[in-house]
Parts: sequence; structure tokens; C-alpha cells
Amino acid sequence: MSEIDTAAQRRERAVLATMAQTDIDDAMIERLVRAFYARARRDDLIGPFFEEHVADWPAHIAQLCDFWSSVALGTGRYHGSPMQAHMPMPLGRDEFLRWLALFQETAQAECPPVAAAHFVERANRIASSLQMGIATSRGEIVPPLMRT
Repeated sequence: MSEIDTAAQRRERAVLATMAQTDIDDAMIERLVRAFYARARRDDLIGPFFEEHVADWPAHIAQLCDFWSSVALGTGRYHGSPMQAHMPMPLGRDEFLRWLALFQETAQAECPPVAAAHFVERANRIASSLQMGIATSRGEIVPPLMRT
């Protein structure tokens, strides 16, 4: 009798393949998230956004770990709406570029090169998408963020 290949089994194989290719695991994701947000909270430009909008840091870190697990590994653990969460904030190009610069610096410091590149590539897409979505909601047209 052949076993039916379920969506959960296909997802698990894809997650394991990504983990094997990048060496990313839950422990690395948590280290990166904690290190990045420790830096971001101290940053003069973007730190005030976090202090104003995050009341429960342990819960927020757990949610961000689930987010990055979903983004980096495809686990599907995150169930939220980043666009909706960021829409009311007065974020512009400078804030997104600073977020990306700090994220890239932190990923390169905390992760092996292949994993850092994997995270940074996804961070660039996320920041560009958020920036364009927020700008569009304001009736603005903005060029895409270009960060390497």
C-alpha cells in the first residue's frame, strides 16, 4: 500500500532541505532575532518605533521567531499580517533602509555566510514590500529599496 504524500509531509521535506542548504535552525533564528532587536531598539532612528508599538517584548520576540521561521524555512508557523501591523506607523524610506542595514550587519555577525545571505535576501523583499504597501496606501509612488 502506498503512502499518500500530504501537504504537511511535503512542507516538512522542504523545511529540512532548506535547513540542510543553509544550516538555519530554530536556535539560529532566535539568536538573530534577539540580537537584531536588541540593536534596533537602541537605534536613534528606528528604536522609538519599537518602544512606542511593542508593549510585550517576550511575546513579540516569540512572534518574530515564528515569522522568521516561516520566512526563512517555510515552516508556516507565523499567522499574522505584517502589512496591517506596520500600516499605521509613519515609516519611510530612511527607516526601511536603516532596518535593512542593521539587519544585514546583525545577520552577518550572527550567522554563517550562506545563512546570512538567505536571511538578508528575504529581509530585502519584506522591507521593499512593506515600504511599497505603506506608500501606496498614502497615495505615494516610491522606488524600490535597493540594498545588497
